[in-house]
Amino acid sequence: MHVGKSASIGSDLVRGAVEDAIRAPSVHNTQPWLFGVRGSRISVRADPDRRLDVADPQGREMLISCGAALYNLRLSLRKRGYEPVVRLLPDADRPHLLADVEAERGDGAVSREVDGEYAQIERRHSHRGGFRPEPVPSGVVTALLRAAEQEGARVIKAVDAHVLGALAALTDAAEHVQRRTPAYATEIARWAPSPATARKDGVQEISYPARTPRTEPHFPPRDFARGQGWGVEAADDDGTALAGIALLLVTAEDTPAAWLRAGQALERLLLCATEHGLAAAQHTQALEVPELRAFIRTHFCGDAYPQMLLRIGVPAGEELATVRRPVEDVMIEEA
Repeated sequence: MHVGKSASIGSDLVRGAVEDAIRAPSVHNTQPWLFGVRGSRISVRADPDRRLDVADPQGREMLISCGAALYNLRLSLRKRGYEPVVRLLPDADRPHLLADVEAERGDGAVSREVDGEYAQIERRHSHRGGFRPEPVPSGVVTALLRAAEQEGARVIKAVDAHVLGALAALTDAAEHVQRRTPAYATEIARWAPSPATARKDGVQEISYPARTPRTEPHFPPRDFARGQGWGVEAADDDGTALAGIALLLVTAEDTPAAWLRAGQALERLLLCATEHGLAAAQHTQALEVPELRAFIRTHFCGDAYPQMLLRIGVPAGEELATVRRPVEDVMIEEA
């Protein structure tokens, strides 16, 4: 319960909340977000200069990424004793203004659930390999499904081996289509810089394995190294990596508001998975090819709209790092 009054929040608190927000995952680590701060309000905006023009011309994945950051922002404010009141897409004339978040005074109590979930923001990382043989308990799968539902999305688990195989094959087909398309290749090169870079964005050498083990069925990874041999060398490879369980994150509509809800649902699900010792690999290749996305929707989603394909399991020892832009680059003090 909260008092319902706007609060004057300090600059350190705002900075901390934004630092937590930008730990969210984003497509190709584009970090396509900006945060405007005025008094007790934090606005979340999309940065269209960071949209993937080829893979994401509508900005769907950009808004999913911003939705994930919005969820972290909400959670961070709750951890600090404030209640976030969110208005999605508050101004139709400003489509890149995605949300206004008003920090209202809480009752001072922080629940154990918020504490536990908040602790996962720093621990969560993107996984780009296979998983160990340990099964994911059914109770944990139920918790992941519930996490997405609480944010207005839904998760469909690929329970049939043929569905799992089909999703892997469609991912493979999309990867082939994109690798042979020069515009896709150019875009990947833009967001996967060489090891000599000083950039604080993009998918860098420290963020993907030099050799990704095959899984059964095989979900191909992005070719960020582009044949250059970049990437992190695995400590060992015993050949036992599995694909894990496959989940489709879907929404009833395919609108900017639905994409933002999908992003919040995605991050809540990922934090829940991390809390249970799991990791997730995110696959967007097939959802970036319109014909393949339509096929997945028709055959596997019951006419809901697929927003993300995830593989989840117990990570096989992979601990990859990533980079983030400084808070000063994304936070704007508004008059």
